[in-house]
Amino acid sequence: MRNLINIYCDESCHLENDGQKVMAIGAVYCPANKKDEIFSRLRDIKLKYNLVPKSRKSALENRSYYELKWNKVSAAKLDYYIEVINYFFDDDDLSFRALVVPDKMALDYEKYNHTHDTFYYKMYFNMLKVILNPDYSHNIYIDIKDTRSTEKVHKLEKVLRTDKYDYSKSIIKKIQQVRSHEVELIELADLLIGAMAYVNRNLSSSESKNKIIQLIKERSRYSLTKSTLVKEEKFNIFVWNPDKYANLL
Repeated sequence: MRNLINIYCDESCHLENDGQKVMAIGAVYCPANKKDEIFSRLRDIKLKYNLVPKSRKSALENRSYYELKWNKVSAAKLDYYIEVINYFFDDDDLSFRALVVPDKMALDYEKYNHTHDTFYYKMYFNMLKVILNPDYSHNIYIDIKDTRSTEKVHKLEKVLRTDKYDYSKSIIKKIQQVRSHEVELIELADLLIGAMAYVNRNLSSSESKNKIIQLIKERSRYSLTKSTLVKEEKFNIFVWNPDKYANLL
């Protein structure tokens, strides 16, 4: 029986006309049999900082469940976010992969016979292909972003299965939409992808976010603005450049 890997995906500044140059797509992943343990640990950290009631069901019903998100990083909750980042780097079962497009607004789609949609799927594919291992099975979870989420999931599933010749669905078991506030590791992906987009946009206005960025740099030992080696297993970064990687289009 194949080992099963769960992959939790998120994206930042991915829309064509959102006014942002940088696009970041990424995923946090772990062995499926470690998922419950990791979810529990992330929730325990929330409890430590009094961010959720003891009953998760009660929290969701009363809409008082605190969602771990990059845009919520603040001085008041800085210690919480620092502990989450340190937990990620200390847990050997957790890994992260990000693909960064430094300037999506400068892309010449016509030159490569593309639209923004086809470019988006190819970037998503290039982010995931390093994670996918033909000797393993994978569940892929994608945060629901907009009304086109279902269409995106079906298209991505088709692209991935075709590339891997996975017609028996043994490599990619499923691709499923989820809501980030219901899945702890989608939240963690949001935090890390948000950090990647922030630093690659050269932002620095938030002292609290700057401290989180510095911590990630120290723990990963990377600048966060350059590609890592493809075989980097803990914190893998691919900065896509159309001049250098035109063959990926």
